Amino acid sequence: MALAAHPSTDLEAIFKALASERRLQVLEWLKDPTAHFPPQEHGDPVTDGACNQFIADKLGVSQPSASRHLKVLVEASLIIPTPRKGWTYYRRNEAAIADLKHIINEL
Repeated sequence: MALAAHPSTDLEAIFKALASERRLQVLEWLKDPTAHFPPQEHGDPVTDGACNQFIADKLGVSQPSASRHLKVLVEASLIIPTPRKGWTYYRRNEAAIADLKHIINEL
């Protein structure tokens, strides 16, 4: 779901999501999840992303705190959640990130 295809996502929400060092870290880690997270029992790190608990552990925060950060990133369309076997996995929304880069270049 690219930014242009998702009109409810506005730049203010995106920049709010990017205003947090922790959320920026998550986006950076999700560029290469196999390098930043341990192997997962379910879900492929490349196609599905990293599970919420691994993200929380790497951030050094509680699972509810990580969930709040991830929710902001999802609402900004910067990451995509994938539920699998009782867990939620998160991966970058590369199409939306590419759209954002284009929008910024046009400013």
